[in-house]
Amino acid sequence: MAGKYVASPVAIEQGQLVAYAALTTMAMVPIYFGSHASLKKWKNIKDKSATKAGDKESTEQDDVKSESLSIDDAITFPIFGSLGLVGLHLAYKHWDKAYINYASTAYFTLVGILALAQVGVNTISPIVEMLGLHIEPYHITLSRRTRDVYSAKFSVLHLSMMIVSILLSAYYAATKDWIASNIFAVAIALNGIQLLSLDSFKTGIALIVGFCLYEVAWAKYGAEILASVAKNMDAPLKVVFPWLIFRLPAGQTLLFAKFGLGDIVVPGLFAALCLRFDQHLAGNKNSALGRSTRFAKPYFIACLVAYLLGLGCSFYLEHTMQISLPMILYLGPACILSVFMTGSVRGQMQNVFGYISEEGLEARAKRLARIKSTQSKRREPMRAPKVRLPAVIKEETFVPRGSPTDEE
Repeated sequence: MAGKYVASPVAIEQGQLVAYAALTTMAMVPIYFGSHASLKKWKNIKDKSATKAGDKESTEQDDVKSESLSIDDAITFPIFGSLGLVGLHLAYKHWDKAYINYASTAYFTLVGILALAQVGVNTISPIVEMLGLHIEPYHITLSRRTRDVYSAKFSVLHLSMMIVSILLSAYYAATKDWIASNIFAVAIALNGIQLLSLDSFKTGIALIVGFCLYEVAWAKYGAEILASVAKNMDAPLKVVFPWLIFRLPAGQTLLFAKFGLGDIVVPGLFAALCLRFDQHLAGNKNSALGRSTRFAKPYFIACLVAYLLGLGCSFYLEHTMQISLPMILYLGPACILSVFMTGSVRGQMQNVFGYISEEGLEARAKRLARIKSTQSKRREPMRAPKVRLPAVIKEETFVPRGSPTDEE
């Protein structure tokens, strides 16, 4: 049996730098590509002719639908997150953790399969288009009477990536390999940034502030519950990298540096909002912007630089002064300050706080329509039910009680 290996200070220093660089890369990749994947085709609402002309193109290349998050969702996030954390703690405390991990592994494996397949399709599709290949898509539509219940479009590329994802998920479920876990974690983070969208900067600030308060409260008052859930739960909800990997002898146990997906997805949603705001500013000047990403991105670049500075500050304090705080306390304020500074320098603070995304406008319109429909139903007076009488009525059926009959 190999003895415990004691690395030299130089090897430890080099290993930590490599781990920090790897974690930074695995955080920046889903933020950058997920933000660009969240962009929709620019449609100028004022230019109706352009929107009508672009309808034909949109049928050929549909945008991925995203779920818009409002400020109410941002405010309730810490509450539901805390309830879920307490529920997991109680489940691990009173039930066998093996069965809970089986259920969580099955759930996150399914999520990882779908996420990795979508990432593979988004990555390979541009390459296929560059090669001039055309893949015929298939359409599936489930309808009930005259209303479509479900509609989906896929191709051979989707099926191929789904098979690769299933094979990789089987390997992860059998071995719990940290590299496979990182692949699924990055795919889940990228899809989260792509499929969720903040409707305004007010919502983004509320989400970051709420997440900061959530992390601080649980780190101070619920450290035992956090440690219990983190120790027992086995799911790809973090990216990891060994502290020492290149000079470690065979047979030695790897010690990992960890980075939670919350510290990637929450700032990533804010960065994606900055990119959509840049597209909004560019689209107002150029109505023919379409799907082009060649426009000025001052807010997005500022947010990415601020995120890197927050990461560097966190790593530096943890490495040199052994100060370990929730990483979102560095990342969140840095991203918010980047928008304030950029907006102040460019004189666009009023545009920043007045901006509402296209998905946010659609979600608010649907919400108002539901409220109006419910209010109209409540105000509508009760109507007496209509009774239909037969066309031919016999006289015998209307003989009054106590009146003489023909027999009498």
